Amino acid sequence: MNFFSPAEVAKNYVSAGVAKARTPILRMLLLSVLAGAFIAMGGIGSTTVAVSVPFASLAKFLGACVFPGGLIMVLLAGSELFTGNCLLVIPLLEKRIDVGEMLKNWVFVYFGNLVGACLVAAGVVFSHQPSLFGNGLAVSVLFTAAGKCAMPFGDALIRGILCNFLVCIAVWISFAAKDVVGKIAGVFFPIMMFVLCGFEHSVANMYFISAGLFAKSVPAYMDAAAAAGVNVGAVTLDGFFIGNLLPVTIGNIIGGAIFVGCVYWYCYLQGKSNG
Repeated sequence: MNFFSPAEVAKNYVSAGVAKARTPILRMLLLSVLAGAFIAMGGIGSTTVAVSVPFASLAKFLGACVFPGGLIMVLLAGSELFTGNCLLVIPLLEKRIDVGEMLKNWVFVYFGNLVGACLVAAGVVFSHQPSLFGNGLAVSVLFTAAGKCAMPFGDALIRGILCNFLVCIAVWISFAAKDVVGKIAGVFFPIMMFVLCGFEHSVANMYFISAGLFAKSVPAYMDAAAAAGVNVGAVTLDGFFIGNLLPVTIGNIIGGAIFVGCVYWYCYLQGKSNG
């Protein structure tokens, strides 16, 4: 076969997950900063392509087609992404790593992703890239951030579950492919679907909301957003960390670790020899 079977993917991920969990902390942090930056690049690319399209559904679709470039860079260039690493539950259940090793990876990678996403957001805003289309892009940046900060807890939680179910399926498919083209094709469709459907990705939101927070410091962007009726008051640090990242992160863990990692471990590895 020119691809790995699901059982082979499960076995291969165990070894990969052990290596991820035992990566030295400095290297782990650097790779996670890169991943946060890659996802942020996908975010600004998707926003830029969609902002001037007059039909909302078409705009959403075009943005969704650009965003997968972020995860493609994560997987092919080499980096550490929190949402994908929710699959570390697989080597945990195989007793190849312990809870402490998994949680250490999640904490440091999450922090590194946040740093990388915020650095890109700052670069985007303070280079005045959102001034494109007569500040129309700035309006979109603030509108997106406001919507995410104002989302009800339950909505954000469920959308986080649905999102990382698709993201971890994309990662799983990338492990099945044996060549670059196969990996790109396998990643594209699940990621495109989660963006198109408006599901919530914690690392992407680290970019989208921090970009909104930085944009609030630019008077021209605030004026344009106010003229468009955007509720910029919703874009706050509390809205960022408590209103959005908290429920979305919990949802991402449930969607990735339980509905993908635990299910595939049970189906393909439970009760089988590690040899």
